[in-house]
Amino acid sequence: MLPLRAFLGITFVFAGLQKLADSNYLDDRAPSGVHQQLLATSRTSPIGGVLTSFAHHSTVVGLMIAFAELAIGLGALLGLWTRIAAVGGAVISIGFLLSVSWNTHPYYLGSDIVFLFGWTPLVIAGAGGVLSVDAFLVARARRDMRVAPMGRVDIEFAAVRNLCGSYEKGRCERLKGAACDPVPCPVLAQRPRLRPDVAKELDRRAFLGAARVAAGVAAGATVVAGGVAGLGRLLHEPSTKRAAAARLGQGPGPTGGSTTTSPADSAPAATTTTVPKPPGTAIGPGASVPVAGAASFTDPISGVPAYVVQPTAGVFRCFSGVCTHAGCTVDYSRPNNRFVCPCHGAEFDASTGAVLGGPTNQPLPAINVALGADGQLYVTD
Repeated sequence: MLPLRAFLGITFVFAGLQKLADSNYLDDRAPSGVHQQLLATSRTSPIGGVLTSFAHHSTVVGLMIAFAELAIGLGALLGLWTRIAAVGGAVISIGFLLSVSWNTHPYYLGSDIVFLFGWTPLVIAGAGGVLSVDAFLVARARRDMRVAPMGRVDIEFAAVRNLCGSYEKGRCERLKGAACDPVPCPVLAQRPRLRPDVAKELDRRAFLGAARVAAGVAAGATVVAGGVAGLGRLLHEPSTKRAAAARLGQGPGPTGGSTTTSPADSAPAATTTTVPKPPGTAIGPGASVPVAGAASFTDPISGVPAYVVQPTAGVFRCFSGVCTHAGCTVDYSRPNNRFVCPCHGAEFDASTGAVLGGPTNQPLPAINVALGADGQLYVTD
């Protein structure tokens, strides 16, 4: 149980602190922020209505998730209210499974289903009584009340025969002369039971001790989390600088001629044709897209987050912003001209949409975009 507790505890503590230290996490405009991720996953999640409701209170929801992960991880590491922490970890894993990992194919590539089943042993057995605050507090309460300590002792069955007083020449006097055997042994079957008042007092003392420890841990964790969050925001660039992706506004209706770009998933160059009148929907001025940069918008056809990039002057390409691994919204990184998924680390070439690394082999879907004579960009069918 110890390696499992250590892994789950460290992972959840790290996840909580990482969220609090990320300057984009509570930014409603950042593609990697909790608000945009809730909206993006709600479109394909079986609990989409719930996620949409959560998006209206994304700051509160985001903080609750981060601090819950921190508390759950500390509970698992310390063996403090371990079953409660494990149930909380399983609930969070179910939530992520039904949202972030729901579109992962095949299913075993998603991490959240593994975390869900990873918590089940701790739900069933708790901390296992090893290196556990819970076990220490129970043992201390029993010692203070002069109650016999709990615990199992490995002993050979031959020693049991010598100690029980009912063994005689291979027979058990308690079983009316039946053959002595470990399975029906009445001595081993005995379970010491405490008086109800003693058991109640033990539970009370153990609970109060755990509550005091939990309060101290919570206070310390809050101070540490605040320090990590402050340091992280100092060290991390703001979302608008790191993403370097402007936000396109809605432009006027189609007018005039245009030059249309039809991007392939991994085509090295665009194919341009002259169209008398763009048949699509305006998404904003082409001048808002920097050369060797990107701008984000919402695809008017599918309703999903998307990006338009301008690899070279006058050449526009457009891609869905939904990661093909688990449906998270990717972020744009201008220094290396890549789309990066904040959930599981998938990376895509911003000029072609091709996969550069991570747990997916599917490129970002291309979206047809046209630049009209009026300077507006249009998304076409």
